Amino acid sequence: MTRRDKVNYYLDIAQTVAVRSTCLRRRYGAIIVKNDEIVSTGYNGAPRGRRNCTDLNFCRREQLNVPRGERYEICRSVHAEANAIISAARRDMLGAELYLVGLNGRDDGLVENADSCPMCKRLIINAGISNVIVRDNDNEYRVISVDDEWVGNDDSLSDKLGY
Repeated sequence: MTRRDKVNYYLDIAQTVAVRSTCLRRRYGAIIVKNDEIVSTGYNGAPRGRRNCTDLNFCRREQLNVPRGERYEICRSVHAEANAIISAARRDMLGAELYLVGLNGRDDGLVENADSCPMCKRLIINAGISNVIVRDNDNEYRVISVDDEWVGNDDSLSDKLGY
């Protein structure tokens, strides 16, 4: 028997968390891990007490043909990363890692080039999380250094955003 490496073990757990998502378009799961302990988990879905897209049986962004990565303000969901951060104390997130897996709503395949949205990136930075590990396929992943790639390379100042 071959033992699963630790990073993929945590990504497998994040992928299982994603199955709880109530989004019809994309289902994300996130877990925050510090010192080899799971601090919190989160998946994307409507805020507590509000009806989910799975209950309504439609996705507003899908109805409007909104491209991936745009117009998050019209989405009903709180993102997986945000839900994981909300469920944890900051002291437990300082220096932690966030594991992220995205699944397509239609076929349960992995989301190609999955990444955190700009708002979630800001939340992750402020939470003090050191690295984000994103699943690319069943055994491969990317490790994103929050300080080097998101703090040091501030894409919110980019001309491509039109600001």
